[in-house]
Amino acid sequence: MFKNRTAQLIYQSFFCAIGLIGIFASFGIFDDVTNLRTDFYVHFTNISNYLCIGIVFAELVQTAKKKTDSYVNVAPFLKFIGVLAILLTFLVFNFLLAGQPGRDPQANWRVASITFHVILPIMYVFDWLLFYEHKKVKWYQPIASVIFPVIYVIFVYTRAAIVNFNPEVPYLYPYFFLNLDNLGVAGVAKWVAILFVGFIALGYIFYGIDKAINSKE
Repeated sequence: MFKNRTAQLIYQSFFCAIGLIGIFASFGIFDDVTNLRTDFYVHFTNISNYLCIGIVFAELVQTAKKKTDSYVNVAPFLKFIGVLAILLTFLVFNFLLAGQPGRDPQANWRVASITFHVILPIMYVFDWLLFYEHKKVKWYQPIASVIFPVIYVIFVYTRAAIVNFNPEVPYLYPYFFLNLDNLGVAGVAKWVAILFVGFIALGYIFYGIDKAINSKE
């Protein structure tokens, strides 16, 4: 693992630069600058990436201020939640959504899609692996981390209730597995349960990785 301040500065700067491009892309600037998106906040993809960009920006500020080489230690539990959330984004998109019937394959190659579904998830995980001190994740944190997607699901249906479940509202259900009209309550509950269990399982995989990595020089 790397305590090197210069390596951290370079990596974090690149991440934040790409993240800024991704944020602009999520507003639709690279698609149609005259018709910017106002529903960018609805997608878990965007929310998880915004969280991770914010954390890495805080890392960059900390790294820029420190005078000596040391591990990054900004909000380690929040960093861990970010790892799981952005990996969930990566896995769900690439294995469940990218090839959905009716989806334009060209959409997978747009700037927002590439940055938020592939580049930043991979870079964020490596940031945690390379620059954070390990053996710090607590046994209960993979379970506690599921509160993030739980809050997101509550948000989706709260928003839907506010707009009276109007099917004409764009992205009322951002993902097929949250679509009550198509799947019903039982179908949605099954998918949510599968994803939550997968999220926790992923958490324990990274809990094991954290324990296995030797952070000592």
